[in-house]
Parts: sequence; C-alpha cells; structure tokens
Amino acid sequence: MKEVFIKSAFRKILRYGWMLLLCLPVNLFAQKDSAATKETDSKEEESLISPALDLIVVQKSDNTTDLKAAVRAKIKGTFIKLPLLKITFLQVTDTTEKNLGFLITDKNGKATLNVKNDALVMAKDGSLHFKASFAGNKQMETADGEVTVKKAQLQITPEKGDSLLTVKVKFIASGAADSAGKDLTIGIFVKRSFNPLKIGEGTTDENGEVTVEIPANLPGDDKGNITIMAKIDENETFGNLEASVTQQWGKPVSDKLQEQPRALWSVHPPLWMLITFIALMVIVWGHFLVIVYELFRLRKEEPQPDSAITSP
Repeated sequence: MKEVFIKSAFRKILRYGWMLLLCLPVNLFAQKDSAATKETDSKEEESLISPALDLIVVQKSDNTTDLKAAVRAKIKGTFIKLPLLKITFLQVTDTTEKNLGFLITDKNGKATLNVKNDALVMAKDGSLHFKASFAGNKQMETADGEVTVKKAQLQITPEKGDSLLTVKVKFIASGAADSAGKDLTIGIFVKRSFNPLKIGEGTTDENGEVTVEIPANLPGDDKGNITIMAKIDENETFGNLEASVTQQWGKPVSDKLQEQPRALWSVHPPLWMLITFIALMVIVWGHFLVIVYELFRLRKEEPQPDSAITSP
C-alpha cells in the first residue's frame, strides 16, 4: 500500500512539473527577413532632416561683397534655426566652381562671408553667380543655395548746407545700360546697436541719383558721429546693395555710466515721493500693530471664572 502511494505521488509531481515547463516563456529564433530590413533602412533614411539654405548677396561700397547664408529646418511643424553647421561658399563660372571659403553657422543658423571683389571673376554680361553648400551629416540631408546678380555699386556723398543736411546716392552698374539705375527705391538708414533705423527713402532719376534729407537731431556717439547707410533690398537684377558714410551730424551721447538725477523714470525717485511713501507705510502698518496690541490686551483682561469653593 505504501509503494502505491509513493508511485501515485511521483506521477503527480511529474505531471505538475511538465505543466510548469509548458508555462515558462521560450525565446523563438527565426530567420531575418531581408525585405523587412530594407524597409527599416528606408524608414531611417526618410527620417533624415531636410534643411533649407537661403543665400543673400550684399554688394557694398568698399569693393567687397557679403555672402549671407541662413540654415533652418521644419521639425514637427516649427522652423528651427540650425547652428554649428559647416557652410562652403563657392563662385560658379562657366567652367569651374571657385572655393571662396567656409564658415560655421552661429546660434541663429547664420554665417556671413566677406569677399573682396578683386577675388571674384565677373562673367561677360557683368553677372556674378554664387553658391552656398552644406554637405549633410548623419541626421541631415545636403542643402544648397544659389544666387545670380549683376555687379553694381552705390556711392553715397554727404552734403551740408546752411541749415540742411542731405546725402546724395548714386547707383552705378557695371556693363549695364544707363536706364538700369532709373526708378530704383533707395532706403536711407542710421546704424544702431541692433537693427538700422530707417529715416527716409527716395527714387532714383534717369541718372541713377537721389537726394534725401537727414534730420539734425539724431543721437550719435560721444563725439556726435552717426553712420548713414543707403540700401537697395532684394532687387531682382542686382540683389542687395549697400553704402555707408560716417558724419558728425548727431547729438553727442556719452556711453559712460553716470549717476542720473532724481526723477520719476529713474531708479532714484524724488525725495518728496520717497518721504511720502515711507510715511504712508508707517501709518498703515502702525494701525495693524495697534489692532494686534489691543487684541492681546483684551485677551489678558478677560474675566476669569470664580474658583470653586471647597468646604472644610
């Protein structure tokens, strides 16, 4: 009887053991599908960021040209400026691409390369073709920007009369017809710390010239110097043109830190206002202190219940 019981128990142990083994997780190995791998690789390639590179050419009056590149990308519906990217600037001719140099974009995704005009090769029709290129990386695709402009220049001449300050701006185009400088809108600006301040504009005549009056009350540096700029923006043929001149036509404004007089708009208010404010604060908070004192005094004067009389 005892042997039968032992065999029955052994069978039950084996049965539950097999059931436990069947419930344990098992890793299955299968052959990799090459089609699925290719699909995954293609998805990774599609996930690369596609940046946009904008190139602007600014021809300046000091016989130099600024090549301004800006890189950005649309990520999740928002345009993001892309910093720390290497941008290569090229001049494209009929036969070759001349490397002008490279720069790394700043925190705003911008890079500006200044090139001397002597290093540029002008085409027969007086045009210049520039290209900015980003080679791409593991996260981004390649990006290019190209601009073609005709060579031109602005000349700015200050003129001071008895009571009138003006600047005369002349448009000069290389290899272009005389009528090319007619009816061009030229803006006049004053250089400031952040962005230039526009103070006027004018349209060129048949000689490509325009005269604009300058206000006499503009703030300048500590010596009264102001930098006047003449600009043509986003012209279809000549791109962007810029000329500047510095004149002592402004009001001297010192850049030294000096203690300002007491005033409502300064950090040092007038004495009468300071005294009035302190007096009002003392009166208001004094009332609060008196109220708190009276409450404590009334609490101390609260009548106490008679002590219980105990019989001897």
